[in-house]
Amino acid sequence: MSERRLYPEKPLVGVGVLIREGDKYLLIRRAAEPDAGLWSIPGGMVELGERAAEAAKREALEETGLDVEIEEVLSVVDKIIVDDEERIKYHFVIVDYLAEVRRGNLKASSDASDARWVEASEFPSYELSPTLVQLLRERGLYPESR
Repeated sequence: MSERRLYPEKPLVGVGVLIREGDKYLLIRRAAEPDAGLWSIPGGMVELGERAAEAAKREALEETGLDVEIEEVLSVVDKIIVDDEERIKYHFVIVDYLAEVRRGNLKASSDASDARWVEASEFPSYELSPTLVQLLRERGLYPESR
């Protein structure tokens, strides 16, 4: 992997996948920074020559074992984290997609220390990444926004 995630020279393009199955959504607990230990959605970096939607499908499969069908673009999120000296520590532009499960068995990978299906009403009981809370609120899925 040639891109430098920590203190990058330019923004990096990533994808996130909000996976839905019936009335439940898949959350994963992030194993790596940024947001290690927080609950989020599967995702990762777009590889050179790869279309964003294909990256989303690949990341979903790699992190969860699930083959998904991309439904739509949900949002584009700017994730910029600065350090104590105001230097850019992380800068991602993340395209978030909604997807449905086609097949597979849920199994968290090394990028995710845990994975589970939850109903939207359960979101507040999880320590979610700030960008996921923002996305869920924008889409009317976070209970406070109903």
